[in-house]
Amino acid sequence: MIEHKASIHWQFDGGDFRKGRYSRAHTWRFDGGLEVPASPSPHVVPAPWSEAGAVAPEEAFVAAIASCHMMTFLFLASRAGFLVERYEDDAVGSMVKNEQGRWWVNEVVLKPRIVYGGDKRPDATEIAHLHHAAHEECFIANSVKTDIRVEAAQ
Repeated sequence: MIEHKASIHWQFDGGDFRKGRYSRAHTWRFDGGLEVPASPSPHVVPAPWSEAGAVAPEEAFVAAIASCHMMTFLFLASRAGFLVERYEDDAVGSMVKNEQGRWWVNEVVLKPRIVYGGDKRPDATEIAHLHHAAHEECFIANSVKTDIRVEAAQ
């Protein structure tokens, strides 16, 4: 078993807690020492009770999916003998209400743009296969019920 840990720190700093008038800004701390300011999105909790410049959990969720897909894709591309020189993705997660009226991230669309180098370049079929295999092998994709689609630029 492999464990991954994150520490969350929030401190009440005034306001009217019982009426929901308090800051939700908090900090994520990771084992390598990195601290990330976090907050709900201002779309969910309006300012001043949220911090627009902090990472929202939904943004982190989308980034985790995109990052996992990228790392898996890079591994598979290297094993197939391709040289990837650059990989960029402007992933988008969409939230909707489910049947019970609760919000959830129902879809994440990955939009990778990849630059290949070297003499061996993948064709469209090989690229599609690499993305499919990356999706099948991605730890995060295997852990969520969110629909994940790849719309790769060719």
